[in-house]
Amino acid sequence: MNVKISHTAAAQKFLEEASGLQNDAGSPRVKALVYRILRDSVNIIEDLAVTPEEFWKAVNYLNVLGARQEAGLVVAGLGLEHYLDLLMDAEDEAAGKAGGTPRTIEGPLYVAGAPLSDFEARLDDGVDPGVTLFMQGQVLNTAGEPLAGAVVDVWHANTGGTYSYFDNTQSEFNLRRRIVTDAEGRYRFRSIVPSGYGCPPDGPTQQLLDQLGRHGQRPAHIHFFISAPDHRHLTTQINLDGDEYLHDDFAYATRDELIAKITFSEDQARAAAHGVSGRFAEIEFDFTLQSSAQPDEQQRPERVRALED
Repeated sequence: MNVKISHTAAAQKFLEEASGLQNDAGSPRVKALVYRILRDSVNIIEDLAVTPEEFWKAVNYLNVLGARQEAGLVVAGLGLEHYLDLLMDAEDEAAGKAGGTPRTIEGPLYVAGAPLSDFEARLDDGVDPGVTLFMQGQVLNTAGEPLAGAVVDVWHANTGGTYSYFDNTQSEFNLRRRIVTDAEGRYRFRSIVPSGYGCPPDGPTQQLLDQLGRHGQRPAHIHFFISAPDHRHLTTQINLDGDEYLHDDFAYATRDELIAKITFSEDQARAAAHGVSGRFAEIEFDFTLQSSAQPDEQQRPERVRALED
């Protein structure tokens, strides 16, 4: 028999007490969030007849998730981070904010304070023997005019699918740079072609995805924060065309407007013009920013995991 008590006056009073709503200390916002989480959690326990064994298995799962630092993977894999994008898109549409390069998920692997350079940069440290990549483009406003002095903050994985700072075998700020655009709004960088990657096969995220009958793979991609004075900060990423998981990204980050054409070449005359030899790749991609007079829309969002500049 599934007994339900969550809607009784005594239960509601208990949940209010547990979430701090009956005292004047603490944060009202945190209290409201915790109360809703508790209320919805007890409803789930009752509606789905969660057993003590299932309850403690879930508690242990959270312990393992934290120990493996995979919370960022789970929220991406369950579509919650993508849902934030959908919600913000809807808010923009309702407010009449249109145009520009689409946003997409940020992911949990950004680190602030990457080296800053004017107009161009080399992202890789030369250790990874991946295919050399040359990428360039412009940062524009919605009228198609170049934005000089915009900052292109770029980060991506190596050929093993791992990121510096989270992979201690890589050098500091490897594959991470900030580039200030030139008078024509142009940026360019040299790096290596990143690899797609999957959730750790022995980790709690993949364990959950297995229970859902889903894979945990991501296509090759490159992350960007793009910012310029008097314009909205853009959080986005490009996915590289031709990848097996391009339209089957477990994190739901692919958007058609963000698929970048990557061209591989053996042209040694062109390679020499780039100062390299052998096989290389090229990408050209422009970013368009919406204008904004609101300072809070122009700034990179604060993140606990981001280092101070």
